Amino acid sequence: MKLRYLLVTTVTALVMFGLFALRDNMSDRKAEAHTTVFKLTEVTERTTDPAEWGRNFPRQYDSYRRTVDMERTRYGGSEADPTAMGADNVYKTVSNIERDTRLKTMWNGYAFALDFREDRGHAYMLHDQRETERVLQRPQVGACLHCHAAVTVAYREAGLAAGAPGTLDDPLLSETGQAQLMQGFPIISAMPYAEATLKVEHPVTCLDCHDPKSNQLRITRPGLVYGLAALAASDDPVPHLESVEKWRAGDRSQPYDANTLASRQELRSLVCAQCHVEYYCASKETLFFPWHKGLKVQQIEAVYDEHRFPDGTPFLDFTHKQSGAPAYKAQHPEFELWSQGVHARAGVSCADCHMPYVREGAMKVSDHQVRSPLLNDAKACQVCHRDSAGELVERVHIIQDRTAALMGRALDAVVALINETEAAMAAGATDDQLAEARGFQKKAQWRVDFINAENSMGFHAPQEAARILGEAIDYAQQGRLSLANLGPVAAK
Repeated sequence: MKLRYLLVTTVTALVMFGLFALRDNMSDRKAEAHTTVFKLTEVTERTTDPAEWGRNFPRQYDSYRRTVDMERTRYGGSEADPTAMGADNVYKTVSNIERDTRLKTMWNGYAFALDFREDRGHAYMLHDQRETERVLQRPQVGACLHCHAAVTVAYREAGLAAGAPGTLDDPLLSETGQAQLMQGFPIISAMPYAEATLKVEHPVTCLDCHDPKSNQLRITRPGLVYGLAALAASDDPVPHLESVEKWRAGDRSQPYDANTLASRQELRSLVCAQCHVEYYCASKETLFFPWHKGLKVQQIEAVYDEHRFPDGTPFLDFTHKQSGAPAYKAQHPEFELWSQGVHARAGVSCADCHMPYVREGAMKVSDHQVRSPLLNDAKACQVCHRDSAGELVERVHIIQDRTAALMGRALDAVVALINETEAAMAAGATDDQLAEARGFQKKAQWRVDFINAENSMGFHAPQEAARILGEAIDYAQQGRLSLANLGPVAAK
């Protein structure tokens, strides 16, 4: 009996000890979950160094630092090229134009025909821009920093020097902060790149997306502020941007402002749209996003077709060296293509897939190692899709393989059109005779370049990507037919 009593007492004591320990652990975890910020330093509107932010946000900073990692997916990512060393003894990445020389032909006469390499993570975005032959061999302007550097403070300092009111300590979204930002933006943009780049130290950093006081997401790039205002004023339906549709239904007395109207979920895509977009970025005019008619490829094309530079000349990025055709060069229109896809319509943000939430102890934090979901074993996908990681990755690869095959056919058609136009020129065809073929090249090249420059290999909107590439093939073949119809007329 004594033994039984002792056993029951011991077991009861152990259970009670376990329950108390569990209670204490739960209490600690709850406290940990509420302690999301360790305020060890004061970050301000001047704090561009991500390491300073990292003292208060060590978990986010740790993952941000891992954007130096180089990993390839089937159609993206990067790896070091052991045959290419930069001026600072850092290996460059693999050259896309050497791997596919059709790209060099398509861009003949433009800086991208000199150097176009695989993309690396955010940590390299300023370094790689300073190292590219496009900057080293061709004169560029400070507008390039809009998407490659923590440039907000530089804009504001230039604005203040030009007479904007207030001080640099004013909140960015205050009236004076915005005046400084917008006044300095065209000044930095017009500077020679070699001069402008001395005014920045870091690639994209915490200040570019977060308010230093509240840590709330915000838009800091003037290009997107103006671009969204133009988009909102257009007639293009944007059901994935509910705040824009609500603004359109109102009195429209003030331009659309994402910083006051967009939801947090919208901002989790819009902060990415500050850079992952199509835009004009060169010396003839201040950088702008061509969203005045909408986000689709043909709407952007229509804006460019109608646009005139301040000096009155028609808009173009370059004249093709072989064919003489006017040409547009697409940048990286991830936001535009994503906007046409099912994920955008379903309310899935860029951050949901590329910066998924992860658990660290009791805390849930956004992973700041921004990269392809394929490099996370599709874990972000499994938040919504209940299939295995292997099945989800295979679905992505099927879409990308089909897009790549279609893009290859489009590139073949564009290159053939370029070569045949060059042959017709050599045979004596006049500019009037070649005008139609050159017009078709401009349309075809713009479309294939749009999908080539977009970094999902069609995944963000598969049907839209296929439509665009189908049109590229059609326009290129129409251009070739136009040349064929010249017959002996081309010969003199």
